[in-house]
Amino acid sequence: MGTGQSETVVADMTDFFLVLMLPGAGDELQGLKKGVVELADMIAINKADGDNLARARTAAAEYRAALHILGARSPHWSPPVVTYSALTGEGIAQLWAKVLEHHAAMNQIGELAARRRQQQSNGCGPCSRIASRRACGSDPALRAKLPRLEAAVADGRMSASLAVEELAAGLGI
Repeated sequence: MGTGQSETVVADMTDFFLVLMLPGAGDELQGLKKGVVELADMIAINKADGDNLARARTAAAEYRAALHILGARSPHWSPPVVTYSALTGEGIAQLWAKVLEHHAAMNQIGELAARRRQQQSNGCGPCSRIASRRACGSDPALRAKLPRLEAAVADGRMSASLAVEELAAGLGI
């Protein structure tokens, strides 16, 4: 996917947001411009092999410098910048180790569970849009049901799609 606002949506749906970049492709500026770096849990520079190795290391240094200036997605995690080569496999094990380290750290402090609760609540956005329709807003039974459904989705007791179906059925849709 190209750089743009869709990254915000993806970052809000994931436990770990890995941003992949290429060295010397001009992505450094575009990534900073679009704010994708601020969403990253880690930045990985691919093609760190052969003639690209020096460029990959330079790009990684630029991203590390940028991350010191920009705010991180979590106050409990400083996004690492790694280089790797999909061609040779060099650096992939270290990349994966950082993903696992992030998971363990976020799980230990409860941030992973908090992110997942937020993801569940965000998934109920369609519920709120349906509820805001005049038909639902004027129906006391549906208006009363909405907080229970939103809480069930936020707690993980119900999927957002099931909550939407229940509201839609109440609307006769």
